[in-house]
Amino acid sequence: MSGSLRDFLEISYDELEELNLGAKAERLARVPADQIQEKRLRYLTDEKRIKAVTVCFTDLEGRLHMLDYDKKFLLKSADNLTFDGSSVRGFTAQRESDLRLAIDWSAFYWLPADIFSPGKVLVFGEVLERDGSPYSADMRARLKAYTADKFAKEGLTCNVANEIEGFVFKERHAEQLAAETGQFEFVSIGGYYHSLPGDPLRSFIDTAAEVQRAMGFANEKDHPEVAPAQFEMNYGYTEATIGADQIALYKLICRQVAYRLDQTASFLPKPVTGVNGNGMHTNMSIAKGEKNLFWDPNGEESLSSFAWEYVERILSSALDICLILNSSVNAYRRLDPHFEAPNEIKASPIDRGSMVRIPIGNHRSARIEVRSIAPDSNPYLAIYSILRTGLEGKLIGDIRQNEGILPDNIQDAIDYLRGSSWIAEILGEEVRDKFADLKQAVADRSPRKLGTLIKPSEIQFHHEVQNQHLWNRF
Repeated sequence: MSGSLRDFLEISYDELEELNLGAKAERLARVPADQIQEKRLRYLTDEKRIKAVTVCFTDLEGRLHMLDYDKKFLLKSADNLTFDGSSVRGFTAQRESDLRLAIDWSAFYWLPADIFSPGKVLVFGEVLERDGSPYSADMRARLKAYTADKFAKEGLTCNVANEIEGFVFKERHAEQLAAETGQFEFVSIGGYYHSLPGDPLRSFIDTAAEVQRAMGFANEKDHPEVAPAQFEMNYGYTEATIGADQIALYKLICRQVAYRLDQTASFLPKPVTGVNGNGMHTNMSIAKGEKNLFWDPNGEESLSSFAWEYVERILSSALDICLILNSSVNAYRRLDPHFEAPNEIKASPIDRGSMVRIPIGNHRSARIEVRSIAPDSNPYLAIYSILRTGLEGKLIGDIRQNEGILPDNIQDAIDYLRGSSWIAEILGEEVRDKFADLKQAVADRSPRKLGTLIKPSEIQFHHEVQNQHLWNRF
C-alpha cells in the first residue's frame, strides 16, 4: 500500500517532549484519576490519526509485555480488557488463566514515530484478578498503591533516580545467539574517555537519548561507560512509580534503537568476562512537601537520623532482599570485588565496594545510593522492596561499617529469600515463594559455582533472554 494513503500520527521531538513532560507533571501533581481518564479518552476520540494504543505491564520477573489494541476497540472496551495469564511466567496457572487489565491513564506516553511506528501511543496497565481485585503478583500496582498510601497518610513522596548501564553488541538477537556462538562482539572498543563522536556506540547513545528526552525523561547527561561498548544515560529524579516506569521504558527504548541499528542493547549484569559489568545504582530520598527528609547539614555525612535509620534497615535486611536486587545467575558475577563490586554489607561515602553509598548532596540532592542492584531486576519489585525495607524494616543496631558480604551465587540468595519472614510480610508468602520458584528453575539449569567462564546456560535461560524455543533446549 502506498504511504500516501496513510495518515497516521507523527509528532516532532520538540512537541513530543512538551506533551510527555506535561503528562508527567499531571502525575506528579496527583491530578485525580477520573479527570485524567476523561482527558485521555477525549483525546483518543478526537485524534483520528491514532491507529493503536500499546498497553504495557510487567510480569513478576520484570519483563515488559505489550499488547496493541485497536483504538476504536479500546474506546469501547477499556473497562473490559482481558489476557491469558497462564502464558506469562510467574502469573496464573493454566486452570485459572484469565486475568484483567485496567489502564493507568496517568501513565500515558506519546511515542516517536520513527522509532515506534506512526499512529501509536503507549500507556501502562494494571493486572487484575477475574473479579477486578488487584493481582498480587503485579508489582507495579503494589508499588503505586504503597507510595500513594504513604502520601495520603503521612504526606511522604518517595523519589528515585536510576543509573542504568548496558552494553551494545553487534547484530540483532546477540543474547539469544550467544547460546550457540558462546560470545558477544562489541560494536566498538571505545570506553569512558575513548569513544569518538561518530562511532557506533556514540551514535547509539545519541539516538537513544533523543528518544528519552522526547518521552519526558528530563535527561541530565549521557556517556560511554568504563567497559568497551558500555553506556549510561542519566535523567532526573522523580516519584517512585514514575521512576520505575522510566526504567522499563529506558530498556525498551535502548533495545528498539539498537535493533534498528542492527545491534543488541543488553542489560545482562556481566555478559563478558574481564570487564566491568552493568549496574543500576538506585538513588533514593524521601520528601515531605518541599522538605528533603534525608538532609541535615549537621548530621553525619550531612544525612538526617531519619536517613541513617533508612540505610540501617536496608543493611539489616541485605540478605533478605539480595535475590530481588540480583535476580539472575549472571548477576552474581557482577558482585566480584575485582571490578568495584558493591558486595559489602555496609554504607560509605567513598568506598564503592559498599552496598550503600552516601553521595555528596545539599538540601535538594541529599540521598542514598543503593549500588548492589542489577539492571535485570524487576524495577517495581526492587524499588517497592527497598522502600518498604528502608521505611518499615527491622533494625539490628548500627551495622554501617561492615557486616559481611552478599552471596556470591544465586542458590544462597534463593535460600535467604525463602527463609525470610520479612519478605513474606511485604510480598505475601505466595508471591515470595512463586518468585523463588522461578529463580530456582533457572538456577537448576546452571552450575552452582560460577567459575571463570560465563556459561551458555546463564545467558540462554536468563529471564530477559529466554523464549519458549530456548527454554526447551535443555
